[in-house]
Amino acid sequence: MSTPDYYNILSISSTATPQQIRDAYKKAALKYHPDRVPADSPERAIRTKQFQQINDAYYTLSDPTRRRDYDAARRFAAPDPDAGAPDPAEGDVDEEVPRPGGSVPGGWSSFSGGGGAGGESAHHTNANDQFGNVFEEMLREEGMAEGQQAAPTQKFWSLVGGLSGGAMGFIVANFPGAIAGAVAGNRLGAVRDSRGKSVYSVFQELPQSDKAKLLSELAAKVFAHAIS
Repeated sequence: MSTPDYYNILSISSTATPQQIRDAYKKAALKYHPDRVPADSPERAIRTKQFQQINDAYYTLSDPTRRRDYDAARRFAAPDPDAGAPDPAEGDVDEEVPRPGGSVPGGWSSFSGGGGAGGESAHHTNANDQFGNVFEEMLREEGMAEGQQAAPTQKFWSLVGGLSGGAMGFIVANFPGAIAGAVAGNRLGAVRDSRGKSVYSVFQELPQSDKAKLLSELAAKVFAHAIS
């Protein structure tokens, strides 16, 4: 199995700092998130694969131990042609180099899981959970979530309330669907806050079209910060 180029996937240098890795993940995950296109779009399968690769890359590079193991496997898979022969005085260097796809405890290959339906399902769940944590961080930065539980703020509900009337009825099952705007968002916020939902839990319950709008809004803010 070839070693994926996680640095290239996140469009960063192999010397990137932890903060640069996290910022790159935010931008890439928002750009290629599957929910930015309709469920029946032919582009969705491609985006889903890209999103999983982005999450694999972040899972690996965000942890110092996994990153070290990955870098060693990457060097072994694609040695530097200008490096020359190893120095005999350094001993058998191959002994300490994890093989690509090997069973390195906590190594870079573990996030993807095994093959088959079970492995794919676990992979999707892990990617979703990882994105959820960063999604909540991004909304905290934008003043749309607060506290350890990432509780929705008034600003978040105002935004959600303006997405669509359909979203309103979907979020709270017994709530009339033909409502929109900040007032509806604020009223729903009171209901949802009492149930202890985080912003990501609310996001996951939105209709797909509203997920796409919210992701686009957030992406615009994140990319604007990166440029400024």
